Amino acid sequence: MIALNSDCMTMVRRCLLTFKPFRIFVAGIGFFSLCFLMTSLGGQFSAKRLGDSPFTIRTEVLGGLESRGVLRKISDMLEIILKRIDALAKLSNTSESHRLEELSSALDRFQPVGLVERIQAIAQNVSNMAVRVEQILRHTLLVISAGRDGMAGHCEVPKDPGYPDCASKVDWMRARWTSDPCYAFYGVDGSDCSFLVYLSEVEWFCPPLGWRNHSSQPTVSSTPKKQAVVRSDLGPLLEQVGSGKESLSFMRRRMRRLAMQWAVAARRLDERLRSRQRQQKRVLVHVGFLTEESGDVFSPKVLKGGPLGEMVQWADILTALHVLGHNLKISVSVKELQGFLGVPPGRGSCPLRGPLPFDLIYTDYHGLQQMKQHMGLSLRKHKCHIRVIDTFGTEPAYNHEEYATLHGYRTNWGYWNLNCRQYMTMFPHTPDNSFMGFVAEEMNQTERLNIQREKVNNMAVVYGKEANMWKGKDKFLTILHRYMDIHGTVYYEAQRPPEVPAFVRNHGLLPQHELQQLLRKAKLFVGFGFPYEGPAPLEAIANGCIFLQPKFHPPRSSLNNEFFRGKPMSREVSSQHPYAEQYIGRPQVITVDYNNSEEVEAVIREVLKAKVEPFLPYEYTCEGMLERVNAYIQHQDFCHLDGHFPSANDSKLWPGNPPSPFVLLPNSTVVVWAPNVTAPACWPPLSALRLLLAREAFSCVKTCQDSGLVCEPAFFTFINNMEAFNGLDVQCEALEAEMNHVFPAVAVERRECFLQKEPLLFSCAGVSTKHRRLCPCRDYLPGQVALCRDCL
Repeated sequence: MIALNSDCMTMVRRCLLTFKPFRIFVAGIGFFSLCFLMTSLGGQFSAKRLGDSPFTIRTEVLGGLESRGVLRKISDMLEIILKRIDALAKLSNTSESHRLEELSSALDRFQPVGLVERIQAIAQNVSNMAVRVEQILRHTLLVISAGRDGMAGHCEVPKDPGYPDCASKVDWMRARWTSDPCYAFYGVDGSDCSFLVYLSEVEWFCPPLGWRNHSSQPTVSSTPKKQAVVRSDLGPLLEQVGSGKESLSFMRRRMRRLAMQWAVAARRLDERLRSRQRQQKRVLVHVGFLTEESGDVFSPKVLKGGPLGEMVQWADILTALHVLGHNLKISVSVKELQGFLGVPPGRGSCPLRGPLPFDLIYTDYHGLQQMKQHMGLSLRKHKCHIRVIDTFGTEPAYNHEEYATLHGYRTNWGYWNLNCRQYMTMFPHTPDNSFMGFVAEEMNQTERLNIQREKVNNMAVVYGKEANMWKGKDKFLTILHRYMDIHGTVYYEAQRPPEVPAFVRNHGLLPQHELQQLLRKAKLFVGFGFPYEGPAPLEAIANGCIFLQPKFHPPRSSLNNEFFRGKPMSREVSSQHPYAEQYIGRPQVITVDYNNSEEVEAVIREVLKAKVEPFLPYEYTCEGMLERVNAYIQHQDFCHLDGHFPSANDSKLWPGNPPSPFVLLPNSTVVVWAPNVTAPACWPPLSALRLLLAREAFSCVKTCQDSGLVCEPAFFTFINNMEAFNGLDVQCEALEAEMNHVFPAVAVERRECFLQKEPLLFSCAGVSTKHRRLCPCRDYLPGQVALCRDCL
């Protein structure tokens, strides 16, 4: 080491000429002793209180007169070394320092043979001595710890097959325990004993230590459970949301504007739920995309025509949770998130300081990433409590990290290994996920009549607040202008955007209540193809407008469209708003090819003749959303799995030969759970199950939809067996279990049946040209596709 450092070599040469050989030897021994003792003992000192002296700590650790004597000798030796170094410094500053330079240059021409090797050998001996001293100190520490904590033996790493990662984790801690201050916060001080205590009591990689006094460990006090009471006053919620950002002010204005609507829905729901016991949940809502750490790109765009769909949904989620009577905390910064969760100080490597203080956490993908950075291993332990608000949805093939990586489904999002029903979407377009939704403004009977009287038959409003949405639409707008007056709400600061034709009356960006007034007068609401699946079309339809939207040829997806590329789904979007096209349809929603001028003109003439009343699907009313969110909170529990398929002992009670709990409906190819067979507990209940065999190249989404049903992923665990194949009269010459997002299924070209090996890969969306899928479908309530008839 000294041979590689010229400055140190020069100092050694000076020492050789200035001091006697004995002093050189003492200085060398002292220097290397200092380095190695500080290195080996420093980790022990760093974890102690700042006010404690390292030497005081060592005195406490060693104990005994002999140990104190050793420390005094070490201290005296260090004092001598410091005096020698000080003398060297004074010598180098004297007028005679030029003599040292001359002697040094002479040494450059004369290298003492073997000198460096001898010094290195001395250093190695000192290093070995330091290691031995460290072993003695550690042994003494263990002996005293044994006396203090009642430990029967030394802190040896246990070899327990139930904790196979214990040894490797201890090795990691030895090398990296200083990499994050949170380890010292939990009492880790560099000793193996502290590693084992941490890995057994804070994390869970090592078994509990018998010598620890576990009775003195802090116990989790179970707080008494409260009953949730429906609230109609939004005042406390408005105070909690605050107005520090324009995005939060937007959400507050929306809550205030819809307050009466929520109050009416709260009273109705209270009458329906009064006889039911509902437990109040502790709920954290962390809006990750509004945090400064994620860039908060939405807040600056609120007043400039930017997308508001996400903020509409979050405002309604907060309101629904508050109205349902739950204990709500709101976070829009990482600092608030850390405070609410009880994150230990440091870089996020350690688990939380105690149990998770929330029953449910609603967040988004940005928030999920922030939680991963700051919760450490706790995220894996507590992820079953998380609900991810995910506008476009996440399919199982993209959610399973290993499978996504191996089969080309890895994207910028997804791969979190959640149960896919933990992802909650804006529209019910992905049955693998849960449908959260939002609300649109409802009209009472008087308002509906006034809207119909005030309608201007030839007035159209264009759905496009940003100028770039109008590019390339001149031909379509020219045709529309022949029949109707066109109004726009395009944002601009000083000059009218050139993309908006002169014949369009542009109102600029309007506040929400003024936009509502404009929609109440308009007959037609025109979509240009973007934004996809936003809330505005439903608000327009609720105000009595007809929604005209473009059909996409071919359908857009993550495979052919830049906007969807990278999103964790393969869903094909056939129009700007598939929900409006499928679940509402004519006369309120008309989907047309904008490139076909004759078809466009015929549709506009149809619009002018049509008589349309305001319409809003029940699931987008306040009451509908409250009903749905309440059902999820009370029934969805991803920390405890639903019941499993009955055991072989129960098969003796099943009908048929071979016996099966599945039976065919009369005059049908649909299989149901036999009414005389006890069904395992699950939600939705198995009474809603309708089992179908898909055609090749058909997903379960499409198969169920064609039969007027909805695919239900919660039922996959009950049909992933041979009995389901027998119930559908599928002849299986072979049966295998594999990881594949289209299984359970039967091969088209041969009688080979496949079961699903990985429950996280149960998928309604999966498609295969080589297999026919087993599809668990269910019925649904009119206007409430998320819930089955028996779900309430």
